[in-house]
Amino acid sequence: MRDLRLTHGGFYRHFRSKEELFVAAFEQGLKQLAHYADSAVRHAPKGGELKTLIDYYLSLEHCDHPADGCPVAALTTEIGRRPAKVHGTFLNLFIKHTGSTFSGMAGTLNVARLIADTGQRKKFLEDARKFYFDAVKQ
Repeated sequence: MRDLRLTHGGFYRHFRSKEELFVAAFEQGLKQLAHYADSAVRHAPKGGELKTLIDYYLSLEHCDHPADGCPVAALTTEIGRRPAKVHGTFLNLFIKHTGSTFSGMAGTLNVARLIADTGQRKKFLEDARKFYFDAVKQ
């Protein structure tokens, strides 16, 4: 915040509560995810849009950089710890910015992040990409 010449007090005054700040950050992360996904799909070969989206989301690079990736995969357990009254807000944002396929893939990404060995993590993600691609083809 120092680089932006903001004080903590000045920053937090823009939000009525920590929950409001958390919701705003979560929504911004979802918007960034949608932007990256849209870009990947636009540059995909015709007919390969869904495969490209699955390949992007379940990539080793996405898995290894949670701070720059999907906020659902990175923050779901934290959202579960937030007050129950805000769960609906997060769910509505999730539905607005993603599809149901992302919910399963977010869980897959979380499990992949538990695998310490890079080779095993890569194989797990490859198997998951094949599973999701085969599932959505049906």
